[in-house]
Amino acid sequence: MIGVRKILIIRFSSIGDIVLTSAVVRCLKQQLDGAEVHFLTKTQFGPILSSNPNIDKLWLYDHNFKELIPQLKSQEFDFIVDLHKNYRSAFVKNKLGVSHASFPKLNLRKWLAVQLKLNCLPDVHIVDRYFKAAASLDIKNDGRGLDYFIPTADEVDLSMLPSTHRAGFVAMVIGGKHNTKIFPAEKVIEVCKQLARPVVLLGGKEDRDRGDQIAGSTGTMVFNVCGLFNINQSASLIRQADAVLSNDTGLMHVAAAFKKPVVSVWGNTIPAFGMYPYLPEEFKSDSLIAEVKGLSCRPCSKLGHQTCPKKHFRCMKEIDLAEIVTFLNKKS
Repeated sequence: MIGVRKILIIRFSSIGDIVLTSAVVRCLKQQLDGAEVHFLTKTQFGPILSSNPNIDKLWLYDHNFKELIPQLKSQEFDFIVDLHKNYRSAFVKNKLGVSHASFPKLNLRKWLAVQLKLNCLPDVHIVDRYFKAAASLDIKNDGRGLDYFIPTADEVDLSMLPSTHRAGFVAMVIGGKHNTKIFPAEKVIEVCKQLARPVVLLGGKEDRDRGDQIAGSTGTMVFNVCGLFNINQSASLIRQADAVLSNDTGLMHVAAAFKKPVVSVWGNTIPAFGMYPYLPEEFKSDSLIAEVKGLSCRPCSKLGHQTCPKKHFRCMKEIDLAEIVTFLNKKS
């Protein structure tokens, strides 16, 4: 599209979804000669993007468009790449009144998978679907995977960890917004006991007690830092880990951005939704998807539940731990 030089990318939330936009951001900046790339997201997710050199201007939405819309209008964007495709992004596009494009969200197909267990989903990762929104700009996926840029002030010095963990460790992301996407503590404990490397547990403040339970059952080789670090500091620990085990959550995509060997653990959601770790071709053998296939009740939601609707939680409880332990011990 000739003459397009000033672009606004929209993705309001959340951590993982924003990290997954990074390939499109990079390719727009690097492939469109002279492009000025702006990004609109929610205020609380600004730190994820603040150090991205491919973003010229970061716009933060604090649930009030009254002042933001006039500021955005004054920029006179040539094109909007909508990577959220919800009512808020539609509102922004309508108010700015410039050319725009979005991506196939596949909500109907996801509904069929959840409600009728009909898998009509294409074998296409959401990152590749994101690129559809930039297709008219003649932008191509460069195959380099995801990016994550950590501010210098947020780099974690490993001297902050116990001496047992400074020569290498496995990072385990034990948190998640929905309980049916969280690997049960007893399963994490079993894995930790069989690993050849020490473990650092990552998560938010709400995961602290579960982290203490895991660490208390596994000895000094497991160190719980849940709730002690911000998102960029947690990303720094992911970057310095030998390997990562993660629930289907944001730090899983951060691990993929750093090309880390990663075990992704799947409960009520499925990788077929297109949100599994996105790695360049040469790193794909560094990804292990741990899931229980063939359950008639799975997927039971495209997001998650607080408790298993069937009360048995087989999607997590029956995951093959031996496969996980073998992979992590080999990769770390």
